[in-house]
Amino acid sequence: MTDAHVVAVSTGVVRQLPWRGRAVATGIAKSPTAQPVAVGPLGLAGDEQGDRDNHGGPNKAVLLYPGEHYAAWAGEIGELATPAFGENLTTSGLLESDVVLGAVYAVGSVLLQVSQPRRPCYKLAAHHGIDDLAVRTQRSGRTGFYCRVLRPGRLVRGDRLVLADRPAHGITAAEVHRVVNLDRGDLVAARRLLRHAEVLPESWAKMLARRLGGRLEDQAARLHG
Repeated sequence: MTDAHVVAVSTGVVRQLPWRGRAVATGIAKSPTAQPVAVGPLGLAGDEQGDRDNHGGPNKAVLLYPGEHYAAWAGEIGELATPAFGENLTTSGLLESDVVLGAVYAVGSVLLQVSQPRRPCYKLAAHHGIDDLAVRTQRSGRTGFYCRVLRPGRLVRGDRLVLADRPAHGITAAEVHRVVNLDRGDLVAARRLLRHAEVLPESWAKMLARRLGGRLEDQAARLHG
């Protein structure tokens, strides 16, 4: 990782989006700001989530999305304006394959800790009017990742992301995404992740344990709504 920094800081309020004949509440439509933003244990000041059961909370307080992915999306679906994926921080120099779960980054006066890769849901599709966008995002691995806030503070566009601590286990957000969402039959990798279950969301550790017992979860509701 070299010269990782924040390209954009964005927040949004909950709005209703149409999806398959109904309205869904979501804060995915965010707008960038050039002003410093306060960050607390539950995320950025002024940012909202429409579904607190599946978005937000201490372990998903701040969503980061690598700005490098926008070029690939432009080639597939056309130019997208930042922050197209509902991220709070659009970054440069920090990919899912770089970040280790539990790693700590200083940005502005804030300390962030990588908690989990983002699991795309159908609200991405509703936001952009592309029915299979959640599926395409999941398949691509260009998901972004969540952080918890270890030290509240303020940050602003242009702040550097400085690595403060990197756990020795080396399990990256990209690898967790691959095992949890894509290669769901890779039980060898599932066992390896479970040896470090303390770095996984508790629900994910339980899900992987169920897979080892032969039970595979259904992803349809999350991806298609």
